[in-house]
Amino acid sequence: MLAAMLQACALQPTPEPAAEPAAEPVAVPPPPPVAAPAPAPTPSAPPVAEPPAPAPKAQRAKPAAAAAPKPPVEVGDLWQRIRAGFAIEDLKGPLVKQKTAQYAARPEYLQRILERSKLYLYHIVEEVEKRGMPTELALLPMVESAFNPMAYSRAHASGLWQFIPGTGKRFDLEQNSWYDGRRDVVDSTTAALDYLTKLHDMYGDWHLALASYNWGENAVRRAIARNKAQRKKTDYASLRMPKETRHYIPKLQALENIIANPSAYGVDLDAIPNQPYFVAITDAPDMDVHLAARLAEMPVADFIALNPGFSRPLIRSSQAKRIILPADKVVAFYDNLDELGDGALVSWQVYEPEKGEKLDAIAKRFGITLADLKRINGIGANASRLPKELVVPMNEDAKATLADLPLMYGPPIPRQGPARDVHVVKNGDTLSSIAARYRVSVAALKSWNQTGKFLQVGQKIYIR
Repeated sequence: MLAAMLQACALQPTPEPAAEPAAEPVAVPPPPPVAAPAPAPTPSAPPVAEPPAPAPKAQRAKPAAAAAPKPPVEVGDLWQRIRAGFAIEDLKGPLVKQKTAQYAARPEYLQRILERSKLYLYHIVEEVEKRGMPTELALLPMVESAFNPMAYSRAHASGLWQFIPGTGKRFDLEQNSWYDGRRDVVDSTTAALDYLTKLHDMYGDWHLALASYNWGENAVRRAIARNKAQRKKTDYASLRMPKETRHYIPKLQALENIIANPSAYGVDLDAIPNQPYFVAITDAPDMDVHLAARLAEMPVADFIALNPGFSRPLIRSSQAKRIILPADKVVAFYDNLDELGDGALVSWQVYEPEKGEKLDAIAKRFGITLADLKRINGIGANASRLPKELVVPMNEDAKATLADLPLMYGPPIPRQGPARDVHVVKNGDTLSSIAARYRVSVAALKSWNQTGKFLQVGQKIYIR
């Protein structure tokens, strides 16, 4: 079930084909049928269409999609468009052969990734081409997250593009208790392409830019400086880097190889319509996630696949930039919305706990279990700190949706107090040695810092 995919929170950022991601994804509803594949020119329409603002309740305007149907138009295959835009110099070598063979040997796993990608690829390709970037980059979420927008790594990286909190903030991805821009399909794609553009401008080389995206720009800069000091080459192949980064670009090259010539690897690559899959709604009022899905006549899990940035069962218009819907669901959404009164849109409310109030008492007061209260509000199972705001049910309608709302798509964003000390990593330092020096546990260090697999000389480790 797609819902199972959406509940996954521990997917690693660069999944190996030999090991399934923690979440078991399920095929999503396919886009409209495709005519016989043929190359098609790049559409001029923007990937995220915005319907007109609504009129007053009694005469709400319908979006353009509500006009009389037009004769079908041949739209072509998005894969052909992607292939035509490949422009990064091919990487050769045994690692590429190994990764290509691994993906080709797991056709069911590969098909699940490709099926999930159908929801997002058109938008990503549009944004890539607008910037004049190579279309290989549209495949990068296959390596980063297996196109699972709920993917969450041990390093606290989240979303299709696997942003850690700090990098997300650098690229204006808002993160709060209501919304996580790292999971938002539109915002995270913009941020990822901004970051990749910056990295390419820094090095003038896509292989080094991609290595920096995975390993960190400072780490790659230091590796280049080290090779220069030793009078060695400074290209990607000549740099010393962690195993994860060394395998990262070969994975992307392997996927490019398969998509460029799927039949050569025994892969059945279904066509994807070269047209927008989704539309952005920017004028929706406050409403329940569950109700928004019902208005669009789609399962809740499918709605969240397009709107993974929402972290609570209540969508607040003040916090939400947009609601994303399949293009063929927009008219139904507005028609059904017109039939409801504004008072029928919300069954959850915001509650501000009083000083000294306990979570278990609040849960009892609103007729839900403590576990459900924590799950709805993204509170860790062992957490005792009381948030300033809680989402609680207003009525029985809200309680009835608890079972089928895949809430809390990732662990809560860490909220840390001030550091009592800062350790700057030196040669030979390990987490164990740092923990021993400050008399704390390694687990505590990891919870206070986004350490990843490797410490870097000059990295700051916060002691709290």
